[in-house]
Amino acid sequence: MGLVLTMQLRPSLINYGVEYELPAMVAIAIVREIGPVISALIFAGKIGSSIGAELGSMKVTEQIDAMEVSGTNPFKYLVVTRVMACILMLPVLTLLNDAISLFGSFLGVNIKGNTSFSLFFLQVFDAINFNDVFPAFFKTFFFGFAVGIIGCYKGYNSSKGTEGVGRSANSAVVVASLLVFVLDLIAVQITDFFGLN
Repeated sequence: MGLVLTMQLRPSLINYGVEYELPAMVAIAIVREIGPVISALIFAGKIGSSIGAELGSMKVTEQIDAMEVSGTNPFKYLVVTRVMACILMLPVLTLLNDAISLFGSFLGVNIKGNTSFSLFFLQVFDAINFNDVFPAFFKTFFFGFAVGIIGCYKGYNSSKGTEGVGRSANSAVVVASLLVFVLDLIAVQITDFFGLN
């Protein structure tokens, strides 16, 4: 993402004579929006669908019913653990994604130029501040919750048959992806209201 964004922005910034602002612009775009949202969408596609399919398969094969009959709370063991894992891991993946994207941007800057690693990241860290990082990082917890809870809901309420399992996995991805965009819109409005941008 960082490499492509850098290569796309460079010609426009050269036209306006502000090519030196490229590391700062890419860093702000990645940290504030692109990193968290793209990470959440990929997470929804991979994890949301697998949770929906796994729980749907368990529902179809009556494993969830067997847990209830044996006196085990399936919600506690199947839903809570998956949702907590999503809440905790999406922020970590987002930080990793941001770091890889910024390194990709560094490579993009050096394809047609010559900028040292230390100078590039000095410009990056000068451009971003706490008000850029904290809201973006904080909203990933909500993205993780949305992906986890939607995947669990769709899988837990899967209809009978293998077709229902596939439908649960597919709808988990679609609904979770849409919910990520809605939550992002709400987060942007909140940060704008409190002046955190």
